Amino acid sequence: MGHLTLTGIGKDYDGVEISRDIDLNIQDGEFVVFVGPSGCGKSTLLRMIAGLEEISQGEMCLDGERVNEIPPQERDIGMVFQSYALYPHMTVAENMAFGLKLARADKAEIRSRVARAAEMLHLTALLERKPKDLSGGQRQRVAIGRTLVKEPAVFLFDEPLSNLDAALRVDMRVQIAELHKRLKATMIYVTHDQVEAMTLADRIVLLAGGRIAQVGAPLSLYHFPKTLEVAEFIGSPRINTLPVEVVDPGQRQTAVRLPGGELLRVAVDGRGLTAGEHATLGVRAEDFVAADLAEARLPARLMVAEKLGYETLAHLQVEGVEATLTQRLDGLTHLEDHQALTLGLAGERCHLFAADGRACERQVEIPGVTH
Repeated sequence: MGHLTLTGIGKDYDGVEISRDIDLNIQDGEFVVFVGPSGCGKSTLLRMIAGLEEISQGEMCLDGERVNEIPPQERDIGMVFQSYALYPHMTVAENMAFGLKLARADKAEIRSRVARAAEMLHLTALLERKPKDLSGGQRQRVAIGRTLVKEPAVFLFDEPLSNLDAALRVDMRVQIAELHKRLKATMIYVTHDQVEAMTLADRIVLLAGGRIAQVGAPLSLYHFPKTLEVAEFIGSPRINTLPVEVVDPGQRQTAVRLPGGELLRVAVDGRGLTAGEHATLGVRAEDFVAADLAEARLPARLMVAEKLGYETLAHLQVEGVEATLTQRLDGLTHLEDHQALTLGLAGERCHLFAADGRACERQVEIPGVTH
């Protein structure tokens, strides 16, 4: 079992608030990813779950039992750190078995668990090697294996892939996802990399300023962010934002005036807005439409084109918009330097945020994605 409940969790350091009002219910077997900008409190929250940081406020329960005062070594929790922290003089097998030996587990049981973990992590052929003879990805698998042999109720991962190069990170993401499917164990994973969050998580917990900004399935946060802060963090490239004026707020559609003067009816519930106030329109890079299909248009000029092979990212300047806007195009799209382009907008493919950053609820249905 690995049902974890956090109620009103908070953390202070000498009166400085780090985390506050964390309420979270993590089901047995769920893969949850904590993500957010640097300093948002995600690693601190993970360390409180592990017992490495004292909880200042609130209650944490594992399978119904309060664990606030239980020391780390007595919690049914295993942690994989950013640093591999392998003993250089020990073999892979000895590193993986070390915690069980300290716990005075039966020798036959230790051998059995190490063998099972090594097979899962494709380490069987490497058991007699020492860390200096391993690649970065292999060392990380050994670190995971060291936790795996303990068979904890909850696995914690603290940015485990940040020391690997891009190719190895992709490979290890796949292996961690496969491991979760095999074990069906509860896993909590901390990262600042939103690609890891989107590809691994059953649910994402996006933290900002020590509080939970939004919890939900990855595509739910992507298509239905509750705040501008969430919308700007989730998605690569970052969501495009431009200033607009509210003209006619409504329940199903809200008319706004674009920087060029055109009107666009955005498919959102704008009843919390008032005519004349300023708001922010959000458009994902892939959500611009062809000019002949658009409900409104923005003249733009190409600044830089990133030709990535499978796609081209066009970075564009629009009059009246301070930030550069990005449009995702087919990889074979031909563009000239400083070329004039037209960005087409469709109200159903846009987001609208009030002046305080609160999202107006989108009035669209996306198959397979819940609000």
